[in-house]
Amino acid sequence: MPPSGLAILLGAGPTTGAGIARVLARPSQGNLAVALLSRSGDTALADRLSRESGGGVLKAFKSDTAETRLTDAFSEVRKWAASFDDGDSKLKLKLAIWSIKHSHKTAFEEETSSRFGDSLQVYVTGAMVFSQLALKWFLEQYPHDSAGNPGSGEEEMVKKGTLIFTGTLGALRTNAGYAAYGAGRAGVRMLAQSLAREYSARGVHVVHAIANGGIVDADTSSAAGDDDAETKEKKGKILLGERIRAESVGRLYLDCMRQSCDLWVHELDMRPAREKF
Repeated sequence: MPPSGLAILLGAGPTTGAGIARVLARPSQGNLAVALLSRSGDTALADRLSRESGGGVLKAFKSDTAETRLTDAFSEVRKWAASFDDGDSKLKLKLAIWSIKHSHKTAFEEETSSRFGDSLQVYVTGAMVFSQLALKWFLEQYPHDSAGNPGSGEEEMVKKGTLIFTGTLGALRTNAGYAAYGAGRAGVRMLAQSLAREYSARGVHVVHAIANGGIVDADTSSAAGDDDAETKEKKGKILLGERIRAESVGRLYLDCMRQSCDLWVHELDMRPAREKF
């Protein structure tokens, strides 16, 4: 079965990113071709996720959050996406996910302006560049409806794509020593809100998802006989409602992608049942 669309995931690591990508690529779930962007460009991870997703289509691309490297990575993804074209139809970008980890803890009197600025550059400016590249791609796929006009007024509004930011509770409140971290997380939340206000009417769905609780990648449906101690612990915490299963995040993101234009969720609070809030 050929992929039904394209997803780009920046932050394709072995935990949260892997669980999300597995769901998006699985033919029985998302059936999307998934471009995995990470600093390592881990081809072994892409191969593993293809097997684990039952033949899903995934490819690894190397990139961090710097503008030049993100731009180059998007160019490479475009070439890869074009390889699925069958003449009359092109593989459309349907989903772009910003899901990078970026922690920064320093006692404020020991903080420097350069380190503080670098933290914001990596996280907030990187999110801006990623968003701009994705938004331009979403919109150019529908050249006859670039302003989001629904035609005669009787035609259904066209959804051109979904842009999701994985945030943390630091976007809402932060702690001592986390001034740069909190500023970055809150900055991306405000970026997402601004983009939602600017692009929703043009057919782009923007989501900011706050992960309030630890995310782990473990298959709770498989037999536990051969699991090592770490895997058993992960499964136990998922089953007890103490940790978020990464694949559950992927299913939630897939649901967001599939929301029709009459109801779009913008901000999500993702937490396991036993997480205090």
